[in-house]
Amino acid sequence: MTARQARPRRRGRTPSAKRTAKRPAVQTGRPRLGKRTHPLRIRSGTAGDASAILAMIRGLAEFEALAHEVRATAVRIRRHGFGARRYFHVLIASRGRIVVGFALYFFAYSTFLAQPTLYLEDLFVWPGERSNGAGRALLRALARVAVRRGCGRMDWLVLAHNAPAIRFYKGLGARLHEEWVPVRLGAAALRRMARAR
Repeated sequence: MTARQARPRRRGRTPSAKRTAKRPAVQTGRPRLGKRTHPLRIRSGTAGDASAILAMIRGLAEFEALAHEVRATAVRIRRHGFGARRYFHVLIASRGRIVVGFALYFFAYSTFLAQPTLYLEDLFVWPGERSNGAGRALLRALARVAVRRGCGRMDWLVLAHNAPAIRFYKGLGARLHEEWVPVRLGAAALRRMARAR
């Protein structure tokens, strides 16, 4: 912290240990990662994680230089992931009360295999926790979900220039399908097609 960022403390008031202990369990921005005294834990996400999930979606978008495309809100995440009709599921990686990473996924269907497919939409670990097993633990937990749900495979995309991630995925036994080209209809094109007669 620079001198300009430091704020003077009010006289007669010092931070109390009790007040510090009562901070919310889920952080909403980039977490302060200290010593790894707590074991890594993987759990299912809850509606209470929506703000932390949103912060990590923004962190992922910044990493991919796509922050300008993020339209997500905590309200939408709660509605679509934890409401009456769920469009996705989330696994959370945490150390103690600090959320350090997440995996957001949903199920598709492979007609060739006649089996469901687990599709991993986002995998993100905060930079201070990378190379400490969180990404691998999330992928292992996803593999267990896929096997339990009778999936024939697990699919996801990786940016072509993300060499560290590609090495990591190949090390896990994943294959890159360079002959397949991702195709997307954006919102405007989707509306045009829906209106077409």
